[in-house]
Amino acid sequence: MQIDWDAPITMDDGVVMRADVFRPVGNGQYPVIISYGPYAKGLSFQEGYKSQWTRLEKAVPEMLKDSSNKYQNWELVDPERWVPDGYACVRVDSRGAGRSPGVIDAWSAREAQDFYHCIEWAGTQPWSNGKVGINGISYYAMNQWQVGALQPPHLAAMCIWEGASDYYRDLARHGGILCDFLNSWFNRQVLTVQYGLGDRGAKSVVTGESIAGPDNFTDEQLKQNRADVDGEALRRPLIDDYYRARMVDFSKIKAPLLSAGNWGGQGLHPRGNFEGFLRAASEQKWLEVHGDTHFTHFYSAYGEALQRKFFAHFLKGEKSGWEQQPRVSLNVRWPGEKFVLRAENEWPLARTRFTSYYLQADGSTLSAEIKNVIKTISYETAGEGVTFSTPPMAQDLEITGPVAAKLWLSSDTPDADVFVALRVYDPAGEEVTFIGSNDPRTPVGLGWLRASQRKCHFAESKPYRPWHTHDEVQPLTPGVPVELDIEIWPTSIVVPVGYRLAFTVRGKDYEFDGTDSGVAHAPYPMKGVGPFTHTLDRPASVFGGRNTLHFADGKMPFVLLPVIPAK
Repeated sequence: MQIDWDAPITMDDGVVMRADVFRPVGNGQYPVIISYGPYAKGLSFQEGYKSQWTRLEKAVPEMLKDSSNKYQNWELVDPERWVPDGYACVRVDSRGAGRSPGVIDAWSAREAQDFYHCIEWAGTQPWSNGKVGINGISYYAMNQWQVGALQPPHLAAMCIWEGASDYYRDLARHGGILCDFLNSWFNRQVLTVQYGLGDRGAKSVVTGESIAGPDNFTDEQLKQNRADVDGEALRRPLIDDYYRARMVDFSKIKAPLLSAGNWGGQGLHPRGNFEGFLRAASEQKWLEVHGDTHFTHFYSAYGEALQRKFFAHFLKGEKSGWEQQPRVSLNVRWPGEKFVLRAENEWPLARTRFTSYYLQADGSTLSAEIKNVIKTISYETAGEGVTFSTPPMAQDLEITGPVAAKLWLSSDTPDADVFVALRVYDPAGEEVTFIGSNDPRTPVGLGWLRASQRKCHFAESKPYRPWHTHDEVQPLTPGVPVELDIEIWPTSIVVPVGYRLAFTVRGKDYEFDGTDSGVAHAPYPMKGVGPFTHTLDRPASVFGGRNTLHFADGKMPFVLLPVIPAK
């Protein structure tokens, strides 16, 4: 394998990005797999992400047999596994990160333009066959939606593995509620590899060079060279030009794409994978959904085989078997981390029976039976909320698809943050949790809504997926109920015979049992939602009161479930 370290790629404004190029030895022209992101191409997976690497070693032992893993980089393909198959792998440090100078401005229009130029550079090199594919997880997936809409001429295929597509709704503010993730993520994963750290930065275990460039900037210089990403989200509660500049015009995405989502990605990615798949204008597009951690299946035999078939078809023109790939592939989830792969034709599934399960006024029962009563049930927002549960299942119940809830709720304050969770309990009454993309103890589904941002876009909304505009604040009148439509991100679970399905309404984040799961080297607590908590921008004087659910004739609260009938 031939390696070109720090290959220069000059942008239209003269700033030079730096790329590492891994390619077959000798002359030849090869398809390219490229990535562009802020995590420092010189930082080894093993050193930079010890917790995830430890879990990956156990989950994907085959990965350790076929590679030395010395070029492993967080959330990217391993060149030792791809270059021998006739690909050139290009890793670009994004502007202001790693060994690329400039100002870091995550998911900005400037970054998307930079990525465009990098794709075009890769497509015109003497070692390139002119076909460029983009691949990677998370950040390296999210910016694919953005650059895809710019239509780089040499872009031939997009593999978007667990990638959010709506900066406001998926990442910054869930239902209008500020997510803590941007703050923790930026400080933990980006600032630590900012260009200009020089001698203070980590050293590449391969080259011995600083992963954060040769320059040694002062703290003030470093601050001047980065946008205030988390601060902007805090200061901007509604969708404005800042967010719109980071959103995607899906009508302009025309390249073939594979959108690979994770049922357990509650808090960041899966909503984007589904919405992007549905909205992209590409005539050739596929959806795949799996479980397990955020990174496991990207590197597993299952996930790698999927990527190889896809890229061989579109970058090499080979008959790889992709011709028979179903348009939608779902790993349907069962308790106990059991998954059953199933081919489908569309999303949501055409045979879905959307069924209302009503919250009963007894304060504990969830049932498809509607009982009109006039009653209220109150809960303290600092407490555990109210949980409604079905009786034990008499037969297996499959729920696969988007979920929504409708509540009538009042507060004793001018606003209310509503957190809802879809849960499963075994016959012994113990809650069943699932391996999430980041946290090993996630519930089946989560939803969020700030009541003052309840306004919906009529044309964009569907009964199973409300679309909130987030363009104005409508304060509550204390004690007066308002109608809330709450989006619960798509999910899949088969609730077996004897198990119960439950729905919780509360005023704070879901926690499994209040204890940390104790994952080795974990950079944040693992209590059920990982880093996707909502503790900032929620003053107790406004959100720390008492909320009340209202039950009345014709206004019975319910959760709308995507029930899939047995074939």
